[in-house]
Amino acid sequence: MEQKNVEISWLDPEESDDLTLPQYHSELAAGMDVAAAVAESYTLEPGEIHLFPTGFGVALPPGYEIQVRPRSGLAVKHGVTVVNSPGTIDADYRGEVRVGLVNLSKVPFTIQRGDRIAQLVLAPVVQARLELVGELDATDRGTGGFGHTGI
Repeated sequence: MEQKNVEISWLDPEESDDLTLPQYHSELAAGMDVAAAVAESYTLEPGEIHLFPTGFGVALPPGYEIQVRPRSGLAVKHGVTVVNSPGTIDADYRGEVRVGLVNLSKVPFTIQRGDRIAQLVLAPVVQARLELVGELDATDRGTGGFGHTGI
């Protein structure tokens, strides 16, 4: 599996000694689990959206992004997911990586310091070069969308 160097830095190393850097939990995992760097526990009420700190920043190589995705266990078992899934950390961003979570369940859910709240996936980026044309090529599908195939 290809690997790419990504620089990471604790924003306040003295306040992060009890946290772990994002990490893969199996040999072929695509996503690194990331922990909440909350100072104290936070209860996410039903329907509430909250931005959680991670305590670190990253410097990505040009041509890459980090996608912030939900952890399947949190989403399926508790209804807690990343609100802008997938979120994007751009290669030129140097601020704190933060995770926006929403509680879609009907019960409050408490996040403790160090809880794994999302996963980060390093992905290549290709920028589009838009070309304005008079009309688009025709296809068999045409303008059918949003369930046009019956599913």
